[in-house]
Amino acid sequence: MLLGFDTSSAAVTVAVADPISGAVLASSSTVDALRHGELLAPAIAEALATAGCTPRDLTRIAVGVGPGPFTGLRVGLVTARTMADVLEIEVAGVCSLDILARQSSLTLPVAVATDARRKEIYWALYDGPAADGSRRRLEGPAVDRPADVAHVLAGLPVIGRGAVLYAEALGLDTNDVPEYPSAEVLALGVATGTLPVVAPDPLYLRRPDVTMSGGPKSVLPK
Repeated sequence: MLLGFDTSSAAVTVAVADPISGAVLASSSTVDALRHGELLAPAIAEALATAGCTPRDLTRIAVGVGPGPFTGLRVGLVTARTMADVLEIEVAGVCSLDILARQSSLTLPVAVATDARRKEIYWALYDGPAADGSRRRLEGPAVDRPADVAHVLAGLPVIGRGAVLYAEALGLDTNDVPEYPSAEVLALGVATGTLPVVAPDPLYLRRPDVTMSGGPKSVLPK
């Protein structure tokens, strides 16, 4: 069995799929930006139970590597690498923006924009879909303020949470676009080879909000 999950956004999304066909046997998705650490393990256990298998039945793990906020992304990647190490199976990383692009049903080139916080977006540009549904990334991923890249995304359909949050700045009219990566699409893409696989290392694009202390400050008068 193939277990796929992504924690690069506000959503915790999990799926169990047939490792050859990509047929999804169980899946779930919960949007809660502050509880990735609490939600992921129970969601994995529930998906495995629904699919009628145990962790020992897994032959591969697929995980979204971001870009995304430091804490949520770390939860998913540490879980994937730990499980793979214990079970002695392969873990495949996939750019989370690639997952979203693969979710689009449009036959045109598309752009993906997700919420990077700090009033910024993670973005990338993609070609139209090939016969197998795969899309080639043309530019990105990158992180910028929406107004600074509006001219780059102009004229393209834009999907992702960033497109919804910053529709005005990007000059978009968003209607029912996919906002978060889908573990079902992740599992299908890895099983069928229609999503590019990378090392399971975090794609942050910028430094975390939390920094190391510079040490205690002196209270003595200068």
